Amino acid sequence: MTRVATAGTFARLATVAGLLAFAGCGSGAEQLAHQDMGPNPVLPPPAHSLIPTVAIAPARGWPPGAMPTPASGLAVNALATGLAHPRSLYVLPNGDVLVAETDAPPKPEDGKGLKGWVMKLLMHRAGSGTPSANRIRLLRDSDGDGVAETQSVLLQGLNSPFGMALVGDTLYVADTDAVVAVPYHTGDTRIDARPRTVAPLPGGLINHHWTKSLVASRDGRHLYAGIGSNSNVGENGLAAETGRAAIDEIDPGTGATRTFASGLRNPAGLAWQPDSGALWVAVNERDEIGNDLVPDYMTAVQAGGFYGWPWSYYGQHVDVRVQPPQPDRVAAALVPDYALGAHTASLGLAFYDGTLLPAHFWHGAFVGQHGSWNRRPQSGYKVIFVPFTAGRPSGDAEDVLTGFLDAGGHAQGRPVGLAVARDGALLVADDVGGRVWRVTPAAATAAQSRRP
Repeated sequence: MTRVATAGTFARLATVAGLLAFAGCGSGAEQLAHQDMGPNPVLPPPAHSLIPTVAIAPARGWPPGAMPTPASGLAVNALATGLAHPRSLYVLPNGDVLVAETDAPPKPEDGKGLKGWVMKLLMHRAGSGTPSANRIRLLRDSDGDGVAETQSVLLQGLNSPFGMALVGDTLYVADTDAVVAVPYHTGDTRIDARPRTVAPLPGGLINHHWTKSLVASRDGRHLYAGIGSNSNVGENGLAAETGRAAIDEIDPGTGATRTFASGLRNPAGLAWQPDSGALWVAVNERDEIGNDLVPDYMTAVQAGGFYGWPWSYYGQHVDVRVQPPQPDRVAAALVPDYALGAHTASLGLAFYDGTLLPAHFWHGAFVGQHGSWNRRPQSGYKVIFVPFTAGRPSGDAEDVLTGFLDAGGHAQGRPVGLAVARDGALLVADDVGGRVWRVTPAAATAAQSRRP
C-alpha cells in the first residue's frame, strides 16, 4: 500500500506533551498585515519545528448584552440565540432559515496517540467536541422585526449534518457519511419522514474533516458536495484519502457520483457567483509549517481541476513533508484565485445576491473566518467581504463583523456558515456563541426598532 509520510511526525509525537501547557513554540508571524491575502499573496519559506505553534482562544460565549462589532454603516442583531453549536445556514424560498445544529461524530481513529489526545483537548478548549445535536432547526421571523419568534426542530436523528439544499419539494442534507433526502412542503415546521440515502460520502473511523458542504446547481440537476481530507498532509496514508479532499458532483436522481475537482484540503464553503455562474469554494489549507503558511483561499472551481493537496500548496509550492514526492501532480496543480489569510479557518462563503445592503456589497463574497488555533498573533475570528466586478475579485478584503475575541483573547463567538436572508440581510452562524447574527444597514435596523 502506498503511504504518504510526514517527516518529523514521530519526533513531534515524542515532544507533543509540551502542548499541554497550551503554549506554542517559535516566534510569531513575520508578515505585514494582508500580505497573505488577495490574488498575489506573499508566501515565505516554510518554518518547520518539532512542536507547532498553539494559540487557542478559549471558548467563553457572549456576556449579557454583548454582540459582534459591525463595520461602519452596518448594524447587527441576534436573529436567534440558545442554539446548539450552529454551523451552517440555508434560507428557504418562504424566508424560513434552516440551521444545522451539529458537531463532530465519534471518530476513534482520528489522531490516536498522545498527539491526538492533546489535539482533542485543544479543540474542546476552542469550543468543539461536544456531543452533536444532529438536527436541523427552523427559524421563522413572521413579523419581520429581525428576531425569529418561532424556533422548531424541522428534522432530527441525523449524523453530524452540515450542508443543505432544496430542489423542488426535496430537501437534501449532507450528513458526515452520506447525502440524504426528505420531502419538504412550503411552510413545514417538522418533518417526520425517515431520510433516504441519495449517495454515500467518505466517513469512517478517522473522518478528520467531518463536515460535508453541499450546494445544488441552479437547474437542480446536480448536487455538489465538498469533502475534506482525512489528515493534515496525508500522514494517515493515501488509502485513507480515497474520495477525499475533493468536490463531488452527484446526480440526485440516481446517486451517481463523480469527482468534480480534487486536491482541495477542506472545501468547506460552496457558492455560485451571481455574474459568472461559476462555482466558488472556500478552502481551509494545511498546518504546521509556520505562522504565515499556508493561506486559506477561495477560488472558482475548474471542472477536473487539481489544486495540489497534499503534494503542493498554492500552485507548485512543494510540501517536502509529503513522501514520496509526485512531481507530475505538482506540475498540474492550479493556483487559487484569492488568498484569505493563513490559518484563518475560512469555512463560510456566501455571495451577496440581495439589495438591502449598500450597492458596494452586491455580488461580492462574504467569508466566515472561524479563527486560528495555531498562529501568533491569532487570525480570523471575523466575517470579511471581498468585492467582485464582472464575476472576479476586484479589491482588498474588508472587515464586516469583528469583536468575536474579547480583550483577554477569549472567543465570545466563532463565525462559520453564512447565508443571505430573503429580505437581504446577511446571516452568520456563530457556533461558540450559539447564535445566528443578522447584519443589516444601520438605517434599516433603526426603522425596524420604530415599528409599533
